[in-house]
Amino acid sequence: MDSSLVTSFRQAARRPLGLLRGRPGFVWVVYAVAAALLLAAALSVGGERGRARAYAALGDRARHTAVINAALLRTVLEKQRSLPFVLTQDAEVQAALADENPARLQALNVKFETLAEGTRASVIYLLNRSGLTLAASNWRTPISFVGNDYSFRPYFLDALGRGAAEYYALGTASRVPGLYITRRIEGPGGVTGVVVVKVQFDQVEEDWRNAPEISYVSDAHDVVVVSRVPEWRFRTIATIAESDKQALRKSLQFGDAPLTPVPVTPVVAAGTPDIVTALLPGAAAPSRFLRTRVPVPSTQWTLHLLAAVDREAKAAAYEGRLTATALVAPLLAAAGWLVHRHNRNQRRAAESEAARAELERRVRDRTRELSTANERLQSEVLQRQEAVTRLQEMREELAQANRLAILGQVSAGIAHDINQPTAAIRSYADNAQVLLQRNRNEAVRENLAAIASLTQRISTIMEDLRAFARRRTGGLEATAVTQSIEGALLLLHNRLRQQGVEMVCNMPPQEVKVVGNRIRLEQVLVNLMQNAIEAMEGRPGSRLELDWRTQENEVLLSVRDNGPGIPDEVMQRLFTPFTTTKQGGLGLGHVICNDIVTAFGGSLDVESSPERGTCFTIHLKRIEDAESAREQSGRTDHEPE
Repeated sequence: MDSSLVTSFRQAARRPLGLLRGRPGFVWVVYAVAAALLLAAALSVGGERGRARAYAALGDRARHTAVINAALLRTVLEKQRSLPFVLTQDAEVQAALADENPARLQALNVKFETLAEGTRASVIYLLNRSGLTLAASNWRTPISFVGNDYSFRPYFLDALGRGAAEYYALGTASRVPGLYITRRIEGPGGVTGVVVVKVQFDQVEEDWRNAPEISYVSDAHDVVVVSRVPEWRFRTIATIAESDKQALRKSLQFGDAPLTPVPVTPVVAAGTPDIVTALLPGAAAPSRFLRTRVPVPSTQWTLHLLAAVDREAKAAAYEGRLTATALVAPLLAAAGWLVHRHNRNQRRAAESEAARAELERRVRDRTRELSTANERLQSEVLQRQEAVTRLQEMREELAQANRLAILGQVSAGIAHDINQPTAAIRSYADNAQVLLQRNRNEAVRENLAAIASLTQRISTIMEDLRAFARRRTGGLEATAVTQSIEGALLLLHNRLRQQGVEMVCNMPPQEVKVVGNRIRLEQVLVNLMQNAIEAMEGRPGSRLELDWRTQENEVLLSVRDNGPGIPDEVMQRLFTPFTTTKQGGLGLGHVICNDIVTAFGGSLDVESSPERGTCFTIHLKRIEDAESAREQSGRTDHEPE
């Protein structure tokens, strides 16, 4: 199968789930519809099952009641059936039939009357073989049967022909319906007559009226002959043909009864018991009944029993619905909880997605801001680096200018120091010529050695001047403090002598080394010493002390003078550029000194008072051993000056 077609099928299958995703309201609508349908189905099934159980239980009870009613009816019939049989054996009955004596017949009337009262028979009467009534239990009543001819009645004819008969009909004289039970009487000469017992079912019908069920009996012609509802008597249980109606009317069995169907209509429903609707007299609307039919034993009759089903069916259906609801409710609750959890998970997922999207948006915005800030910062860093570079260059230029200024100030003394060896060299050279003429070679060698020594001195002075004047002097290294002090004294020796300043120097040993640079440390010492010399100018007893000491891992160099001290307003801004007390000074010396010492990783302190003069203390990091010295000498100075 084509992969694109498979993909389309999968997307179509996932589309309903996609529609539900993120739409909790729609999910609840679907759940509500499904729950309503399921609940409706459960209620329907529960109601039907409840009604079915009610129909089954009611059917069992109705059949049981119908069987009992049929048995009771048979009992009544059997009781009355025994009476004609007994009377056919009675001697008085046979004697009355034999001679039809009026006295005997009158006695028989009284006897029949007594028997009717005792057996509760409606009428007991005796017919001769011609069908004429000879005696009757109702001989006293206006509707006495005595003398009536019933030879046309089927019960008489059937009794003559078969020996016994039972026939339900409407009385021609009394107009009261009943069951005629007849039996043939035979004498020595053959058939002598027929004894008839008429049975009415008034008591049975009365008993049925006290029962909740409706009972009625139909005969072989489907005509109701016994009924709890009197209005249904002589009505049919089904529609019969008009010819059958005419035949029944002609036989006068039911008189002129209309023979219309009883108002009982079957409810046609597949899978249900025999449910009918019946309109009872006086009722505004028909009611539903469960119909049960059982045959009446020893007769061709059928007993019909109608049991009301509406109340029990409704109660059973209600109970069934309750049961179904009790069973479905946990399922619906579980489904609702699942839907709730699904919606909650979807809501949390949506919130997480929204939070993630918001976080991504914020991250993007923040990243954009940081990128902008980073670019701005890089630009500022570049600008600052350029500014720092320019500052370093300016500081180097200032330091170089400071060194040149110092050289300018000490040039006179340096010139004097150079002139003296030069003059001495000239003198030693002239003396050497004279000594050579005199062949005093040893003296010549001494002069030449002196000239070499003076030349070395001049070379040293010039080397110091060139080194001091160089623009850059290298990085940090292990610096011997003694060398820097000797260089500073060499540069300022002549000025100290000219100004008459007493110089007291406590020279440290050669092994005392610090982190720094010889020339730059020499520049600091020259600056501080020259400022001290200028501060003491014109003061008698001028004294300049250069001392050192160690403190933990530091070497402290101090330059102390006995000058007038530094004013307080200048002390507060001493290391601020352009702060000076000298006429025409730039105010950069102390700033440059502080920057150089700070670049060494040290610090520069100052104490000053009019009484004790001024003391500058240089704090430098001490190098303890040769390995540390090598490490420091391998470092490069990247600090600003």
